[in-house]
Amino acid sequence: MSKSENISLSVIKRLPRYYRFLGSLKKQGIVRISSRELSERMGLTASQIRQDFNCFGGFGQQGYGYIVEQLHEEIGKILGVGRRMKAVLIGAGNLGRAIATHMEFERNGFKLIGLFDRDEKVRKNTVGGMKVMSMDELDGFCRENKPDIAIICLPDSSVAAVTERLISLGVNGFWNYSHYDIHLNFPEAKVESVHLSDSLLVLGYNMKNCE
Repeated sequence: MSKSENISLSVIKRLPRYYRFLGSLKKQGIVRISSRELSERMGLTASQIRQDFNCFGGFGQQGYGYIVEQLHEEIGKILGVGRRMKAVLIGAGNLGRAIATHMEFERNGFKLIGLFDRDEKVRKNTVGGMKVMSMDELDGFCRENKPDIAIICLPDSSVAAVTERLISLGVNGFWNYSHYDIHLNFPEAKVESVHLSDSLLVLGYNMKNCE
C-alpha cells in the first residue's frame, strides 16, 4: 500500500463511507464484490471507486473484484481505526453528554478517557460511567494521561483560550462542534469541524430549489 501526501480531501472524506458500507456487507456475509457492484450499491461510478482506491495502491484484482473483509480491514488501517487514540471531551452539556453516551468511540479507533466542564451543576453528572471533572483538573489530567484529541462542545467565545491551553498540553487534534474556526489562530492543529446547522441548511436549499 503506497502513501501519498497529495490525496484530495474529497477522497479522504469518502473513506469513512466505504468503511461503513463494507462493514455492512461483511455482516451480510458477502465475501467478494466488484467495483461495478459496489458502485451500484453506493451510487458512485465504478471508475470513481477504482480511482479512490488507487490513491492507496489499489486493493482488488481485475476480473476478480475485492475481498470485502480484506478491503474493510485495509481501509480501517488507513483511517487509523486500530490506533485507539485517547480523547477528552470539553463541555459536558446536552450536546457533550449525547456525544459521550452515543458515539461508538472504540469501534472507530478512539477511547474517551475524560470529560470536563466548568459548571458545578454539570459536574454532578456521571456520563457513560465517567465523572465529569472540573476544568481546573484538565492540566494535570492531560500531563498524566496524554490525550491525542479533544472534542470541543463549548460556546464560540470559550474555544480559543481552551484550544491554546490544550495545545500547550500536547493535544493537537480537535473534533470541533463550535462555530469557532480553530485553524484561524492554530494553523498547525488537525481539526475536523462539525456544523450540524450547515447540514440542515443544505437540506433546506435542496427542499427549496430541487423540487
